[in-house]
Amino acid sequence: MRVFSGSLATETNTFAPMPTGLSSFRDRGYFPAGRHPRELTFFSGPLCAAREVAADKGWTLVEGMVAGAQPSGTVTREAYETLREELLRDLRAALPLDMVLLGLHGAMVADGYEDCEGDLLERVREIVGTKTVVGAELDPHMHLTPLMVRCADLLVSMKEYPHTDVMERARELVTLCEAKALGRIDPVAALVDCRMVVPVHTTREPARGFIDRVQAMEGRDGVLSISVGQGFAHGDVPEMGSKILVYTDGEKAKAEALAMQLAAEMIAMRDRLAVRYPQIDTALDEALAVGKGPVVLADRADNPGSGAPGDSTFVLRRLIERGIRNAAIGPMWDPVAARIAFEAGEGAKLALRIGGKIGPLSGQPLDLQCTVKALRADMVMTGLAGAPTDMGDCALVEAEGIEIVLCSIRNQAMDTDVFTQLGCELASKDIVVVKSAQHFHASFAKVASKVIYVGAPGAATPHTPTLPYTRIKRPRWPLDDVSTPVLLATS
Repeated sequence: MRVFSGSLATETNTFAPMPTGLSSFRDRGYFPAGRHPRELTFFSGPLCAAREVAADKGWTLVEGMVAGAQPSGTVTREAYETLREELLRDLRAALPLDMVLLGLHGAMVADGYEDCEGDLLERVREIVGTKTVVGAELDPHMHLTPLMVRCADLLVSMKEYPHTDVMERARELVTLCEAKALGRIDPVAALVDCRMVVPVHTTREPARGFIDRVQAMEGRDGVLSISVGQGFAHGDVPEMGSKILVYTDGEKAKAEALAMQLAAEMIAMRDRLAVRYPQIDTALDEALAVGKGPVVLADRADNPGSGAPGDSTFVLRRLIERGIRNAAIGPMWDPVAARIAFEAGEGAKLALRIGGKIGPLSGQPLDLQCTVKALRADMVMTGLAGAPTDMGDCALVEAEGIEIVLCSIRNQAMDTDVFTQLGCELASKDIVVVKSAQHFHASFAKVASKVIYVGAPGAATPHTPTLPYTRIKRPRWPLDDVSTPVLLATS
């Protein structure tokens, strides 16, 4: 069997101030055909899963371009078209093919392209024809569109949030695509729009139980795969929103009935799925009242994983103004301050202007007297599913009794080692503030006495009704009072 695998992925916050250009992909991970490393990168799951079995199954595996960018603003037309055409050239050069396995996100938006994944899959299908099996792994924060479903034979989304199941879902995709290619299954799809957008934190109920029940249905009674699309609220495109995608083995009516049932269940639990976001001072009061650290505060609105800069100062300013000491915050994206710290050297005491550089939603910069406590060049953080994540040159500085991690490559906090590699001992802190929405939870919950999600200002605000939408389909909860799902046409 001849198999092609490649990737083109990012999540686009159409409200974010920074465009996503070619350099954004080079910073996060760009690998020309045949040059992807042995270890997993976040959107190379299908490639790595195919590598695991190719030799034993006698497959010829052709590895195409793999490119992923840190979530940010709208992708430039140049970046998307350049990378898309590179991937498609690799695909053409690999023909003829039995299978195509892609690592995508599902919420990529470029200048002139509101549905990048749909556009890419449509072009892939035109190249390989109808007999080649086309499959893709997706992020659950996707705009799952009818075009995507129509152009692919199988789409499998990660289920966990944090997304710790990259490889598990990639292996599932490979297995199902192989079964389709061998004629053992006949996947038919049903896609339902829940007409809402909600988070699905699998670290707590009711999401945990819902996802467990969904997984228990797969592989039984003709149900092949179920993907729960949470949607990405910061993408102002028509198909934004939570979706349910069900594949059954040749039974269209069963797929449609199950997808509608699961969508209705999600709608019924939406108020309990929603996350509480106290304002900064309320969150700090709650953290101090715990009496035992470290309490982890998630600055969701400044989460780089949702397209925010990662340089906002709102929470740090209140820590300082309130005289709260024995705290840590990071990673703050400030390559200028990090470079100055490297120039000064460990142990140096100097004035640094930190954060607040990108725009009004980053807050005002803070002028602080700092001590450089540690420096680490080309630091690598442990990312989701163990994927290494470059942070660039990183510095730990202390000001007003608060330790601040400064990074040169923009990324959210996904593992405690973004602090501990620099000697910041989290267990000794009263409060630890992380720039992250939820991916921090897999690692930081192991040391946290409590986790609080903070409703600070920022480019990735969790307060969906405040976003200035102009393109999404309405009605859509929580902007509108709507409670009935809709079955979407995919053929």
